[in-house]
Amino acid sequence: MDTVNPPLPDGYSAVPAGKIANVVTCLEMLEKPPAKPARPAEPGLTIERWDRPDLGEYRALFRAIGEEWMWFSRLVMPDEELRAILSHPEVHVYALTDGGRRIGLLELDFRTEGECELAFFGLVTDAIGQGAGRILMNAAIDKAWEKPIKRFWVHTCHFDHPGALSFYQRSGFRPYAFMVEVTDDPRLTGQMRRDAARHVPLIEPR
Repeated sequence: MDTVNPPLPDGYSAVPAGKIANVVTCLEMLEKPPAKPARPAEPGLTIERWDRPDLGEYRALFRAIGEEWMWFSRLVMPDEELRAILSHPEVHVYALTDGGRRIGLLELDFRTEGECELAFFGLVTDAIGQGAGRILMNAAIDKAWEKPIKRFWVHTCHFDHPGALSFYQRSGFRPYAFMVEVTDDPRLTGQMRRDAARHVPLIEPR
């Protein structure tokens, strides 16, 4: 038995009020897949390396992309911890821009030797469904496998966009594990809007 991460019991497990429980799917690819066709890039659509991003600008894009899908880890992370990650030479951050406006985020984490984590990947709401996601994912796969890695992995969750899991699978990732994450609801701590992520019930502590 794993004594560090003991298995959850079968059946229902109560989640305290003020907490949220998130079912996470872990996926991986062990070799570079054939490229998926993408629509021709729209004029003005570019993917640019974002070196040592300003924390305020980074979090603004992170929030714009992820607040409706309960992305909050980088919003609650202390500044120095986030700055250390974003300035690490083995963490590569890219922004998808449309005419100078940042509409997508791609973050590749090579800090574990022989691996790359697709740490963050997403688009602002009005860019979803326009083909930009495939362009960004093709770039992510190319950039990850340019390095001498043996494994490219990502995790998604049931709070995320309903098409996220199938998109990752179509891109060549294969599921290998489930996890359950329990954490404070950031809408109750003031770190996210109270009306964010309406598909996740807000349960007030009594």
